[in-house]
Amino acid sequence: MTQSPDRLLAPDRILPGVALMIAFCVIAPLIDVSSKAAAQGVPVGVVTLGRFVVQAALMLPVVLVMGLSWRMTPLALRLLLARASVSILATFCFVAAVQVMPIADALAVAFVEPFIILLIGKLVLHEQVGPRRLGAAVVGFGGALLVIQPSFAMFGAVALFPLGTALFFALYMLITRRLSREMHAVTMQLHTALAAALICLPLLALGHLSGVPALAFALPQSLPFWGWCFGVGLAATISHMAITYALQFAPSSTLAPLHYLEIVTATLFGYLFFSDFPGGMTWTGIAIIVASGLYIIHRERAAARLIRAAAPPARA
Repeated sequence: MTQSPDRLLAPDRILPGVALMIAFCVIAPLIDVSSKAAAQGVPVGVVTLGRFVVQAALMLPVVLVMGLSWRMTPLALRLLLARASVSILATFCFVAAVQVMPIADALAVAFVEPFIILLIGKLVLHEQVGPRRLGAAVVGFGGALLVIQPSFAMFGAVALFPLGTALFFALYMLITRRLSREMHAVTMQLHTALAAALICLPLLALGHLSGVPALAFALPQSLPFWGWCFGVGLAATISHMAITYALQFAPSSTLAPLHYLEIVTATLFGYLFFSDFPGGMTWTGIAIIVASGLYIIHRERAAARLIRAAAPPARA
């Protein structure tokens, strides 16, 4: 099969993809900063709801301007509801964690998400995963324990919440991969936000009636907290659109190593806004998590090269 002249002359789009990925790594920690600040005066559940309400409000005009279809198949609807549900859980766990934990510590633990995806692929989806990548996943979890241990001693069980974020975000990524075949990426962001907001409302009502503080429905009582709640949704919308388009410009194998830049920017923002700075054991755990993650990315690339080399050549 021959390539068209237009395809052969297409400009290199790797650089825009890398630039958008870096933008994601700079903007995404602002979700955490806004969440931590908002959660000092607003229940965690309301911060979670605010993220999706703002995201839906921001994405609606984008979908309308682009003229995208709102229709979806029954399968897409089921996947969308599942995506919205795990997104709520991932967001709630992380907001609950950073309410008391330093942002860098919580984010470092949440970065075991690639290892969880690897294990789900091996144990549930029966994908071929070699012993080296499994070993790197185990080492990465060991690094997470180094971060969790001092946080657990200081903050208690809340230090385990980032593990919940990692698990639910891993499921979110797996569902997104499948849903992307059924729905445009921009429409997916809008529909997920709308569905998540609608799911959050009865949960908050039930939590409020049950007297659960984290799920109580209480609006912000001052302008700064309104601003921080809006900031959660704004940063989430911009950063997620940045990574969505980054993956359209450049392959995930190129962008994945850059994702660890987010730990650097999160540490910087945590220090600038809250004077939080990781201790020695936390830095050791972060180094192990990053090294293990980069090794898994390297092995994924090597496996992909072997698959391509073994594939029969395309017909001209």
